[in-house]
Amino acid sequence: MSQPDDKAPTGQSEELGRTELALKASNEGIWDWYTDETRIYYSRRILEFLECGEGSAPNLFLPPHEVVHEEDQEAFGRALRGAFDAGGPELLAIDCRLRTGSGGWVWLRIRGSVVRDGKGHTTRIAGSMIDISRRKAAEAQIEEDRHMLRMLIDHVPLQIYFKDTESKFVLVNRQMASWNGKRTPQQVIGKHDRDFFAYDHWKEAAEDELTVMETAEPITGKLEREVRDDAKDTWVLTSKFPWLDRNGSICGTFGVSSDVTDLVEAQQKAAHLAEELSRRNASYEEEVQLAREIQQALASTRFPNVRTKDHELTFGSRYLPISGLAGDFFEVVRIEKGVAGLLICDVMGHGVRAALVVAMLRGLLEKQRESAGEPGTFLSGLNLGLASILERADATMFATAFYAVIDLNADELRYACAGHPAALASGPDGVQSLAAARDERGPGLGIIPAAEFPTSTLSLERVERLMLFTDGLLEAENGEGEPFLETRLIKSMSDGKERPLQAMLDGVLKDVLDYSQNHSFDDDVCLLAMELQKQESRPVSS
Repeated sequence: MSQPDDKAPTGQSEELGRTELALKASNEGIWDWYTDETRIYYSRRILEFLECGEGSAPNLFLPPHEVVHEEDQEAFGRALRGAFDAGGPELLAIDCRLRTGSGGWVWLRIRGSVVRDGKGHTTRIAGSMIDISRRKAAEAQIEEDRHMLRMLIDHVPLQIYFKDTESKFVLVNRQMASWNGKRTPQQVIGKHDRDFFAYDHWKEAAEDELTVMETAEPITGKLEREVRDDAKDTWVLTSKFPWLDRNGSICGTFGVSSDVTDLVEAQQKAAHLAEELSRRNASYEEEVQLAREIQQALASTRFPNVRTKDHELTFGSRYLPISGLAGDFFEVVRIEKGVAGLLICDVMGHGVRAALVVAMLRGLLEKQRESAGEPGTFLSGLNLGLASILERADATMFATAFYAVIDLNADELRYACAGHPAALASGPDGVQSLAAARDERGPGLGIIPAAEFPTSTLSLERVERLMLFTDGLLEAENGEGEPFLETRLIKSMSDGKERPLQAMLDGVLKDVLDYSQNHSFDDDVCLLAMELQKQESRPVSS
């Protein structure tokens, strides 16, 4: 761009100066083309975009437009023809890929003002260009993430759906479409339950959804009889949740259901199968936690009562997700009288994909209850189930986990690790790391289907407290970029040994936040702790 004349009026010089500064700040370049000439003016910034010198830069707007990417040539030509049309728009606007002087490609946003003479002929087009390659790359990555998420949803063996405030479907997975007799999810969008079911069923379902929207409270584990006019009745175990946007406003409902027809029919045919049906329903109830995780509605602090005549376990937890959809979760399982399992997991990444994997792990956890007393076997079951689902979905995900069993009857602590930070145990000998050695650790869940997870044992005489945590606690950094790490965590736990369990957890979080540069966490943080307390002999209920 030419410099302003030294003799130009002061106001004009200032205006030109402001224009140059504004263009520099916006990273835009200027072009100017008199359409009866082959020559075109490019500012220095555009020449940098095109990686060309002033004498070698092509006129992009002259045919055959060879520097325009072949996939963009049709749209480019259409926009250019509009600019030369006497009744065309006043603005030339096109985003396209252009070949640079080095042979690479650059995405440019091209804008130009069209100047026409009195007869409507285009005589001049001038405007700006800006490099939008990073934005286009980000858009492509978002689209790929959406594709992966859709694949995962469509391969989960459950019916998943979202409905608007009028109870009309706005999103369903393939399983849900097939359940309603349709080949594709698109054939279900916009329809109501009345389009598939008899009045008694769809009316009750619509009333449930209205209640969920009015109260913002979920309905979970409801057994529904689905009555159709043209098919036999089916039974599903369903859970429905309020669908909220990021601002907390109600958008409708979403839900998860699973087919339990065979179980209900078996119950109806034989009363003695009722107990088996109840256990299976409990398993399905764990699977429907998928939707609960999507809304970050699961962070339970209700713990089971685990004790013997001599000892009792108390539990504490802290859950600090950094976003609406986190990948950390924990669970305390009452295995039998005097025996409890403590599980903590951290799923790769954040957002919807991580939340869906969390939900699947919760469903798999319920299916592994029979092996819950043996940590290595328990983690092997979780790993095999997760690897199988991810393989079918062609998705690359994994989770780390630490699982410990407190057995008051055998007076021992059994534990296994799947690529997770070592748990900390405090006792008469101070604070020690569990599964700190390489031979005590297995790989993350979902990576190697046949992976093994060694089980280690520690006498409860050496354990007064146990603390499990996710790596967000260790990764908090100070102003010099140094992470908190395990040594500082061990000291924090040791400093709080005389405090009540809940106060100790608060103290650990405070120590980490005080250490952190921004007094906040950069990753999800999950803490699960147990304290072994002696009690006076008294009758113990089963």
